[in-house]
Amino acid sequence: MAAGALYPGTFDPFTNGHEEIARRISRTFGRVVVAVAASSKKQPVFNLEKRISLIKTVLNDVSDLEVIGYEGLTVEVARQHDTGIIVRGLRAVSDFEYEFQLATMNRHLESAVETVFMTPTEKFAFVSSTLVREIAAMGGDVAKFVHPQVDVELKKHFSK
Repeated sequence: MAAGALYPGTFDPFTNGHEEIARRISRTFGRVVVAVAASSKKQPVFNLEKRISLIKTVLNDVSDLEVIGYEGLTVEVARQHDTGIIVRGLRAVSDFEYEFQLATMNRHLESAVETVFMTPTEKFAFVSSTLVREIAAMGGDVAKFVHPQVDVELKKHFSK
């Protein structure tokens, strides 16, 4: 596999923690493919196209970055996009068990792809998409947790 890293997730919505990790991936691994999972089972607030568009807006200044949508196995996406590394974010110890299982399964499915874990800085360690969605749905202010354009879209969505 070639250099570069795949950063997969649902990203519903893309938070400042996601942004920080994507920028650190870029500095660490060079080429970044942000892979947005369709995740129809999760019933996302934003459709796939909107999530891709918002991430492109937030990360428009990052060179050698591609944002794609996908369905199916993450290791297949890594193989198709010639990335040898999957980066997963860990906010808390509670994330580790699930992420460890994913990483182990991915290694069994594709031994040429490694999983690397990155933690956000302390100021974003408590921020999750789920919490941001819940706060926004109840009319709370999420501006300090997301990019201004994401904030606008959340307000627009939940004002309906």
